Amino acid sequence: MGQLLDTPLTRLTGVRHPVVQTGMGWVAGPRLVSATANAGGLGILASATMTLDRLDAAIEEVRSRTAAPFGVNLRADASDAGDRVDLLIGHRVKVASFALAPRRELIARLKEAGVVVIPSVGARRHAEKVAAWGADAVLVQGGEGGGHTGPVATTLLLPQVVDAVDIPVIAAGGFFDGRGLAAALAYGAAGVAMGTRFLLTSDSAVPDAVKRLYLEASETVVTRQVDGTPHRVLRTPLVAGLEEAGRMTRLARAVRNAARFRKVSGMSWAAMVRDGLAMRRGGELTWPQVLMAANTPMLLRAAMVDGRPDLGVLASGQAVAVIDDLPSCEELIDAVVTRAAATLRDLGRRHGGP
Repeated sequence: MGQLLDTPLTRLTGVRHPVVQTGMGWVAGPRLVSATANAGGLGILASATMTLDRLDAAIEEVRSRTAAPFGVNLRADASDAGDRVDLLIGHRVKVASFALAPRRELIARLKEAGVVVIPSVGARRHAEKVAAWGADAVLVQGGEGGGHTGPVATTLLLPQVVDAVDIPVIAAGGFFDGRGLAAALAYGAAGVAMGTRFLLTSDSAVPDAVKRLYLEASETVVTRQVDGTPHRVLRTPLVAGLEEAGRMTRLARAVRNAARFRKVSGMSWAAMVRDGLAMRRGGELTWPQVLMAANTPMLLRAAMVDGRPDLGVLASGQAVAVIDDLPSCEELIDAVVTRAAATLRDLGRRHGGP
């Protein structure tokens, strides 16, 4: 499919279409990322749950599957963030995305090497900060988005950020089709990012039984009982149990999951403590909240990798309620871009344009 929409995002990253697949932990692996890239979108590899060696192998696997540009999502507060940046530079990865604002020196090192830097933000002031530090673009997620989320709707947050910065803005939170892309472009965004919609594709490696639960879902809930911060997930019996559990029960679960995550990730206890200290400084979290954050990787892995939603959580945006199919990434992106272009043309004709 040729390029129908030329935007600052497509020009900045070299992709054909202004559609981004977000870096979802345990979901955005080489298979999904390469399928997105081959379809003309910007696939983002999730690396937070990978060891450095696994990330190296995953980048190589994506390279073996596609010649198109792609990105890698990094944790800015990780103790080995510098090593991961060096790895991206060595592999000539096109885009580095961050869930939190990276340090100014990390942005400078990536930009000097020609890597496009795109942090994710949930507030206008955060967008202004990373733009001043040299970020090439910013991804802004409204409260409709899945996983860690904020209280402000995309329709309010997006125009605030577009007006506040002079770099490309990618809209996230509540997007699932071409009408949403057209609306985001009308707001002044350079493209959209989607998580739940890409999770629910035939190219996603999430177990089929878990995908069926998403397709049947009609409701999400924002809870603090997963890791101490607002987290949008599907409403399931496990989530209800977490909501009802006492503080000591939740902390005991978190300790067990921290031990499991240490084994899976290969991290030492010292590294986990350093990351915990960074999380406290960056998010002003209490130590109980930092400890609870160990829940997230393992609870997500249980559902997304092991296919055990009874033992894990299902991060989800509110768009899940209107998704009822499992297209390939190519089918999805083609449909989104085609409808967006047609919508914009129809609006132009309806209001006296060419």
